[in-house]
Formats: sequence, structure tokens, C-alpha cells
Amino acid sequence: MQTTTLRPLVDASGPFTAVYFEDSHETEDAAKQLELKWRDLRERLAAQDAPENSLDALESAVRGSPPPVGRSGRALLAAGGKVVVDEQLDEPPAEPLARVSELPYVLPLTRYAEPGIKHVVATLDQVNATVVAYDEHGEAVSADDVEGRDHPVHQARGGGPAPHDMQPRVEETVRQNAREIAEDITKVADRVGAEMVLLAGEIQGRRAVHEELPKRIQEIAREVTHTDVVEELVTATKQRRRDSVLERFRAELGRETGLAVEGLEAVTTALIEGNVETLLIGDPGDRTVFRGAEPTQLAVSEAELRAFGATEAHEHRADEAIPFAAIAVDAQLVAVDSDLTEGFGALLRHA
Repeated sequence: MQTTTLRPLVDASGPFTAVYFEDSHETEDAAKQLELKWRDLRERLAAQDAPENSLDALESAVRGSPPPVGRSGRALLAAGGKVVVDEQLDEPPAEPLARVSELPYVLPLTRYAEPGIKHVVATLDQVNATVVAYDEHGEAVSADDVEGRDHPVHQARGGGPAPHDMQPRVEETVRQNAREIAEDITKVADRVGAEMVLLAGEIQGRRAVHEELPKRIQEIAREVTHTDVVEELVTATKQRRRDSVLERFRAELGRETGLAVEGLEAVTTALIEGNVETLLIGDPGDRTVFRGAEPTQLAVSEAELRAFGATEAHEHRADEAIPFAAIAVDAQLVAVDSDLTEGFGALLRHA
């Protein structure tokens, strides 16, 4: 995930209070369930000595926000009595998470707040189309109706010269309708920066439209019979995106002078140098590192940290300190379902 929206954390002062929970609004008692969930989270945070003003800020955010549509999750991080991060989670956590810490706990964001796929769904036939654009959270951001000419779109049947005379007109009408629909799809896809376009409907209509799309849109277009496969395709596309990052990491790691490192010592050294383009996070467990006064002053031992010139050294959980340092150097964060040495790897900016 891009860390631009997390940059305010770098300038905030701890302790940080973080909660991750499901806030789906799919049942009649959803509001009551959310209230009960928040009470439990507040008690858990209070047991960790969370500042009262941060708890109040989180509670205001939970209760003051409009209910989401359908299945949803929420991530909130507060510090100094203010909510610093408020993110929608495309994949709600299975269980609510609550942590109070000196450094912000952002690791769950890398998995649950991974951006989805901006996409366009066109439901069409040989005459009309409805073109809907969706943002990375699956929310509809625009909808267009394209109305083509409905006469003639079917060839006349029977003998005589009429069918022969009608055929060119039918074909031209189909092409014209497909062209207009394709133009609207292209316009919408370009406007929202779509990464995927789905053409749904009867086969003749969607094939005709597909042929009229410019090549760059054809490359991201898929023909489907029904729109109920959209979520599955979006999930598959997100997984391919994660897999491509991991494949690049493995390829670079295998080269003698590759732009990748693995393990706490190598990753912390790269962060000190500001040389991390993408931080890969597996399962760091309860491992710890030492941190100086600056976010990127990290090392696996106090002696090593002081050798880098740090005047102070404090032990922190690696799952807090390392992602926080990556945010400070504008690196991307990517959760991977793969064994990484000591839970971390990095793609480097330069050798």
C-alpha cells in the first residue's frame, strides 16, 4: 500500500492507540452490534493504559461516522487526543484488534487496507449499456446510460431481396452502437484510472464492444456473462499484484547484485540509508529492534545502533518500528503470505 495517507503519523507523538474492527452494516441490529464492539474495544484499550483523550477521540469517530454500505472494516489510530489515521478496510479482520504502543501499529493496514481495484462494469446488449465506475473500495462513483439505435439491429428473415438489403444496415447499426458504448466506457475508464474493465451481457453485444475499444482498454477488459463474478475477479487481481511484488523480490534476491535484501539486519540498514522502495512484511512475531531518536535509526542491537551514531537507544517491537521507519522514507508496504527471514524483506531503490 502507498503510505502517503500515513505520513501524519511521523509528526505525531505517542503513545498511539490503534483499533481494527469490522463495522459491516448488513443486518437490522448492526448499529447495536457496533456499539457493543466499541465498548469491548474501549475496555481493552483502557486496560493497556490508553490516554483518555485518545479514547474519546476514537469514540467520536466510531459513533459520528455514517454507517457503511454492506460488508466493511475500519482502522483508527489516535495520538494526543486526535484521530490521526481513519481508513476503510476492504477486508475486515476476523477478530477486532486493539493496541496501545509508543510507535503506531500499522501492520494490519498492509493486509486489510490494501487498496482494491478501480474498475468499470458495463452491462450491455447490442443497443444499450449501463456503465458504472467503482473506486478502490468498491463504491460506485459514477454511472452512465448509453442508448443506441434499436432499429435495425436484427436481420430480417424470409426470402426475397429484403434480407440482403437489410443486412448492411443491421451490421452498421450494431457497429455504431458498439462504437458509442466503447467510447463511453473508454471515457469513464480513463477518468477514474480503471485497472480493470468488465463487459457483461449477451455475447454478441459484448464482443462487438470489445472490438471497438482502444488497445489499451482491451488489455484490461474481460468479457463475463454475469456481474456476480466481479468480487472474485477483483480479489484475484489483488492477489496477482501481491504475487508480482514477491516474484520481483525473489528474482532480485537471487541476483548477485540484486536490489533486494532480507532479514532484520539488512532491512534496518537499508532503512537507515533511506534505500527502501517497498517493504515486504511476513510474520515478524515478537521480534524486537533498537531505535534511536529518528524513525529510521534502527538496528538489531544497541551496540550496532550506537555505532551508527545514535545518541539514544530504545527497544521496540519490530512489527511497529520497521513499518514506521518505512513510512518515514515513503516506502510502500506489502503484506505477503510467504516465509521471509525474520519476517521482513525489502526491495531497494539503488544498489
